[in-house]
Amino acid sequence: MAYTILVINPGSTSTKVGVYRDEETVFTSSVSHSVEALAQFDTVADQMEFREKAILDLLDAHVIDLKAIDCIVARGGLVRPLPHGTYRVNDKMKEDLRTACYGGHASNLGALIADNLATKLGVPAYISDPVVVDELDDVARLTGIKGIKRRSIFHALNQRAVALRYAKTRGLRYDDINLIVVHMGGGVTVGLHRRGRVTDVNNGLDGEGPFTPERAGTIPAGSLVSLCFSGDYTEHEIRKLLTGHGGFVSLLGTNDMREVERRAGEGDQEAALVLNGFIYRVAKEIGSLAAAADGKIDAILLTGGIAHDANVVQGITKKVSWIAPVEVYPGEGELEALRDAGLRVLRGEEIPVEY
Repeated sequence: MAYTILVINPGSTSTKVGVYRDEETVFTSSVSHSVEALAQFDTVADQMEFREKAILDLLDAHVIDLKAIDCIVARGGLVRPLPHGTYRVNDKMKEDLRTACYGGHASNLGALIADNLATKLGVPAYISDPVVVDELDDVARLTGIKGIKRRSIFHALNQRAVALRYAKTRGLRYDDINLIVVHMGGGVTVGLHRRGRVTDVNNGLDGEGPFTPERAGTIPAGSLVSLCFSGDYTEHEIRKLLTGHGGFVSLLGTNDMREVERRAGEGDQEAALVLNGFIYRVAKEIGSLAAAADGKIDAILLTGGIAHDANVVQGITKKVSWIAPVEVYPGEGELEALRDAGLRVLRGEEIPVEY
């Protein structure tokens, strides 16, 4: 039996939509939302009807029979920390997303819109592997200051998707192997997937791990304290330095990896140093997780938009291939990952979890 799945992925300024017949793509599209259009709404939750209409207009334009849809899968928002899996949208989840009690982000709209449409169609709505997936070992949570613990916020959806893809193509079970998965985009997260759980990963949103095109990564704590109390920055400005105005933006004035590559290729020594520093920091993060796993790593998987960059991939591979074979899965594939989650549930390969 073939299944039809609607996938919804709301971002800050766009909404991506996909319709699939099993693994076959019926159509994918992205609707951009102007700053002016979004400015009329006081909160992210207020955008729900606006974005839902945009989705329905897309489906109508592509002549999609809504009655043929078997389930709807949406990108998970900022819900409570939870283990990986595919979660059925329920009232508790919707309340947490509406009130943004764990944080506000456009991705919070995914489950709300999916459930609203699914209720009208009489089909189930799910989210899968939101960024707050938290399976850290207790030892990985510790820091040297009582009351401060490490948090798990990472590219869970894409990391798990490529890990599952790797296992499937090798005839292995994800629950039986150890992988290090590196997602490289505007943010970079490096996760240790140990027998089916992500037992350690850097918090890619909040100033931890390698510096990235837009994020500062781990920086010396003392220097950050001095910056905070210098009187030159507000709290908001400091946070923007950590996420948004850090990394390549701070060092080179651009978040475009292609621009950095071009400048380095033309002899810009500062750009070349930053590029090599990025490779160095990612490789160092991989090495630390290999040590955490007692060196028992089956493969290292590189994914995300920057995994399209051959120079970066080669540089990282050169430094870490002694640990384990390196495989490359360029791009993000979030729509496909959500589709696959829906298919696993519909085919009885995965049991959906209640939130």
